[in-house]
Amino acid sequence: MVDVTEAYLERFAGTRAGSEVPPLATLREMPRILDDHATAFRSSSQEEMVARLRSDLARVMGVFEGLTESEWTGLNVTHGYMGPIPAFFYPTFHLVDYAIHGWDIREGLRIPHAMSADAADFLVPIMPILWQATFDPARLGDRPCDIGVRVSGRNAATLRFSCTSSGVTFEAGAVDDLPAVLEFDPASLVLTAYGRMRGGTACGDRAIAARFSGLFHAI
Repeated sequence: MVDVTEAYLERFAGTRAGSEVPPLATLREMPRILDDHATAFRSSSQEEMVARLRSDLARVMGVFEGLTESEWTGLNVTHGYMGPIPAFFYPTFHLVDYAIHGWDIREGLRIPHAMSADAADFLVPIMPILWQATFDPARLGDRPCDIGVRVSGRNAATLRFSCTSSGVTFEAGAVDDLPAVLEFDPASLVLTAYGRMRGGTACGDRAIAARFSGLFHAI
């Protein structure tokens, strides 16, 4: 969390200064690089890291809260793994950081836990975009895959997905005519899209549902 927060601060500072800050690598390389960065902190004590994280969080929230209405969508800041993206993605990603990595920590420590409904509901709309970014066409082969996805919760949605060698597209719409439908609660969708689990209730052709679930790489 210290690493990703300080990376956001550096990216915004570089953009504000007019400096060119290139991406570090691709999304597929991100887990390895983040692991390398995280393990570099192992010589620091827990007290030092918690204090540093609290300071970093206060600083980055100051950056987010200081964005003007026009900067929210009009200021492009180069992400370390996704390239130039509108500034509003960063506070969204930071919620992802705390929701997903908080889940990772508790899961790794075998602490009984569950994802916050507020966090999971808020993140639902960006999960289809994540699937677009983590789609691996090599896993698809030469057979397109069409499937429906239903999500419950405050951002409930019914989406039609089409996966071809050109990528993943999606749109809101009825899914009853599709050969398979996956149904998710918000947290299960988020954890599945991030590769923490293979969740969802499969309706219809289970082979198609399983195939769709295997088309994406985890980050």
